Amino acid sequence: MIKVVYPGTFDPITCGHEDVVRRAAALFGEVIVAVAKSRANTLFTLDERVQMATEVFAGFPNVHVIGFDGLLMNFVQSQQSNVVLRGLRAASDFEYEFQLAGMNRNLYPEMETLFLTPAEQYTFISATMVREVARFGGDVGKFVSPCVAIKLQEKILQGL
Repeated sequence: MIKVVYPGTFDPITCGHEDVVRRAAALFGEVIVAVAKSRANTLFTLDERVQMATEVFAGFPNVHVIGFDGLLMNFVQSQQSNVVLRGLRAASDFEYEFQLAGMNRNLYPEMETLFLTPAEQYTFISATMVREVARFGGDVGKFVSPCVAIKLQEKILQGL
């Protein structure tokens, strides 16, 4: 059984993220959605992001959501895994992801990085764009799950 770790800030988790996890759940024995505590300002707290992802993936028995802080390689090792999954939306993502995979492999030589692309209808969606659309009152319902859309609206109404 292969356990794969899918890391990200997921601020918020989008339909593109969901698509990658849904397909990974069909390919691997266990998928750990690793929600990273970000050093940058995030709209949602780590606990809120973990809670949203947990709700989104509640119907997947082999998907587990865990928040983490620190070096990804330490987290991957703590999960007894050596496989990291990354999503690639466009060619512009590849250069950064390629460098990241090389650094991670240098830190943890047994680690492998696998890449999945989301379905075509999700390739343009980024969490950054979703946050911006929501901040300006746009409808993000087709970019995120209903529970995430509600949380986004609540945050925006709070003035954050």
